[in-house]
Amino acid sequence: MTDRIKLDPSWKAVLAPEFETERMQALRRFLLAEKAAGKRIFPKSSLWFHALDATPLPKVRVVILGQDPYHGEGQAHGLCFSVPPGVRPPPSLVNIFKELETDLGIKRPSHGCLEYWAQQGVLLLNSVLTVEMASPASHQGKGWEQFTDAVVRAVDARPEPAVFLLWGAYAQKKAAFVDTTRHLVLKAAHPSPLSAHNGFLGCRHFSQANAFLERHRQAPINWSLPSISGAGLL
Repeated sequence: MTDRIKLDPSWKAVLAPEFETERMQALRRFLLAEKAAGKRIFPKSSLWFHALDATPLPKVRVVILGQDPYHGEGQAHGLCFSVPPGVRPPPSLVNIFKELETDLGIKRPSHGCLEYWAQQGVLLLNSVLTVEMASPASHQGKGWEQFTDAVVRAVDARPEPAVFLLWGAYAQKKAAFVDTTRHLVLKAAHPSPLSAHNGFLGCRHFSQANAFLERHRQAPINWSLPSISGAGLL
């Protein structure tokens, strides 16, 4: 099955057994049936595994966990919290940019595409990788969660330390098994406008992540987003 999927070889090597499970076969049948029924699925199929393809396993330095893709027209492109160039940043992403400005003095960028972060080793992983248009959480419980659990476990199992940014109870529960003796796990409220003022704004996760990486002789993340023309973005 992995032969038909656009996926970096480092991830294919560790996730091949997952793709062969009956659970993933059932998920594939479900998605094909939804498409056959005329339902619109986001993101497009070529971007379902974009988070993994954009950030090979050996390059992962930071993990940010989302829940499921944006369900609005043109928003989802396979990276959690991110939107393609030209699409207005959703409220949660706006709050992420607010925190970046407070924490590191980074001015709000002119776009909401986080591809540059992914290229540097920030794994922008949703727990569920597809959604039906205008129907949030519609693909939860179909098998994606176990697959992305395997992704998180693959990062956790590496000897190299990484930073896990867990925003909201959902992300914190999903990564509860991460070894905190080797990795830095930072927790805060979700950046949604409904909860951002309960601990996300002011959390200073971005500077803490970089300080941890530097202590472990890794390059810090450049959290500034370059202009679209100069960033090699989608």
